This record gives sequence, C-alpha cells and structure tokens, in this order.
Amino acid sequence: MATHVITGAGSGIGAEVAQRLLERGDTLYLVARDAGRAAQLAERFPGAHTLVGDLGEPARLSWAFEHQTLPDEVDSLLHIAGVVELGTIGDLTPKLWNATLAANLVAPAELTRLLLPQLRRSRGHVVFVNSGAGLRANPEWGAYAASKHGLKALADALRGEEADNGVRVTSVYPGRTATPMQEKVHRQEGKEYEPGKWIPVEAVATTVLTALDLPRGAEVTDLTVRPGG
Repeated sequence: MATHVITGAGSGIGAEVAQRLLERGDTLYLVARDAGRAAQLAERFPGAHTLVGDLGEPARLSWAFEHQTLPDEVDSLLHIAGVVELGTIGDLTPKLWNATLAANLVAPAELTRLLLPQLRRSRGHVVFVNSGAGLRANPEWGAYAASKHGLKALADALRGEEADNGVRVTSVYPGRTATPMQEKVHRQEGKEYEPGKWIPVEAVATTVLTALDLPRGAEVTDLTVRPGG
C-alpha cells in the first residue's frame, strides 16, 4: 500500500487520479485550500486524509502543516492543481501574475520542499502535471505559460538534485483536456465548449499512473499527451 499526497483532487484530472488510487487500496492525503473544501473531499473520497493549505498563499503552507499530522513517508507527491487566467501581456496586472505564479509554481516548489524528507525516506516519486503551455507560449497565455515553463525548470532541477536520494521526478504535459478549467478557458476565449473534442481526463490519469507504476531501475522524465482520434 502506497501513500500519496495529491493537489487538485476536487475535480478533473486530480479527482480521477485520486479515485483510481483509492480504489486500489492506497492511502491518500488530499490538499484542500480550507476546512470546508477538506470536508467536501473527505466526503467524496471516503477513507482519504486531508491537509488544509492554500496553494494561493505558499508562504503560509509551512505554518499550516505545522498544525497538522503529515504522513511519515510519501511514495508520491502529485502536483495536479492549477489556475489559469488569459490575457495579453499589455493587460496582465502584477496581481494576476503573482496569483498565477503563486499557485502554479511557488506552491508546488514549497510543497515539495516541505515533503522532501518523507519522499527521501520512501525513495518516492514527484509528478508535476504540467501543460502543453509548459513547452510553448501562445498569445494571451503569457502568465500561465510562464508559470508552466517555470514548473518544467523546477522539475528538471529537482530531478538532478534528488537522483542520489532515489527520488524520481516526472513531468506530464497534457494538451487541452476535458476539465472544468478547460470549460473556463473556453468562456474566456468566447468559444463554445465541446468536451468530446479534447483529451479525456481518464487518459491523463492513466498516463500519471503509468509513470508511478514503472518498476525501479527506470524513470519516465517527460510525457506529452495530445488529443487523438
């Protein structure tokens, strides 16, 4: 039985990954932004533990976790949560830049730092569910793409630093996926949302679990997932 810490379990890819891991008998610690959200997650995923910490305020995560019981060992830390707001560089404000970078980049870095002792003990695995925007930047996606390019750099640096400790690091780069975030993006773009056109969350979840289940002695570093026929 493995122990997993997961962000973004409330919907989309994170919810699918959490459900599959719970069904196979693993132990889950689900990160929630507040007590109300934690209660919702506990009801949705019976038997799962919750950790309250607002990813929008990464500087407070250390304080928040000091008042909660963390697992002694972590077999995987799955960074799946994320935020997106579209806008041109000429219109993006410092407030929006800071909010995007905090949730998408600084919070994963801080959460990883706080759980590295447990990951090292179990020779665990850190998975960053990044985005196609982590490999290229399109107009009006500047803030989001910058945060995801930074997330790739974080993963690559972490992989090199923790290799001797047996910690594996994987980045997954899904294209547009049929999630509530994608529905929001379509509203911002002024387009009709048709979920069937995009990658199903089940496919991305399978990709994440494939990386996790790879036998020792090998490591998947980067996986790109694209819509297909």
